[in-house]
Amino acid sequence: MSNEKFVFEVRDLACEFPGVRAVDGVDFAIAPGEAVFVVGPSGSGKSTFLRCLNQLEKPSSGEILFHNAPVGKSAAAITKFRQQVGMVFQQFNLFPNMTIKQNITLAPVKTGKLSAAAADSKAMELLERIGLADKANAYPMQLSGGQKQRIAIVRALAMNPEVLLFDEPTSALDPEMVGEVLSLMKELIKEGMTMIVVTHEIGFACECAHRMVFMDHGRIIASDTPENLVKNSTNPRIREFFAKVL
Repeated sequence: MSNEKFVFEVRDLACEFPGVRAVDGVDFAIAPGEAVFVVGPSGSGKSTFLRCLNQLEKPSSGEILFHNAPVGKSAAAITKFRQQVGMVFQQFNLFPNMTIKQNITLAPVKTGKLSAAAADSKAMELLERIGLADKANAYPMQLSGGQKQRIAIVRALAMNPEVLLFDEPTSALDPEMVGEVLSLMKELIKEGMTMIVVTHEIGFACECAHRMVFMDHGRIIASDTPENLVKNSTNPRIREFFAKVL
């Protein structure tokens, strides 16, 4: 496969904090329309790897290519890059003093991607899609956790990103609210959104991932179809992990 076929390509990526090498020599690539789920034990570097991709953590070494070109290091280059790569966090990160619609329209208007009127229209279209149009003028504190996370996802979609990064999007939710978020993610996968998902929802990953990546101690130990990784791996660490979580 030629390099041009990748949206992201990562070469020998490392990220160090005092006393710990959180990401250790990672090579990774993702093709357009691919949904890659990153799994592994807590503390294995999954979230740090994702944050490096979106430049929220500065890699210690290695290279991140986006459409075969290095991601620029200037503030302007990173801002432009993030307009194409949306991120959904564990804790929603909605602005509590803004209405739901204001949360969704802020970035498209501020970056000049959409006019205020177009952003408004887009926000209502997205809210209709997830059945929350009646919450447009509500504030985040008035919503359930599942509703907040779906708002966080459509806020990222309002920028019309090419890639979405999800950092354990259901880990802060009550169990009964997880399904509504996973349902929206499943729709996005079917529509061909390029997605990298760090998750502990192994059953969902097995059902929806085109490819599953297993990380441990900052390294990618394996990358394969869910079927092969979960059922056919000969790696003792991987077998032990799935025996405990499935």
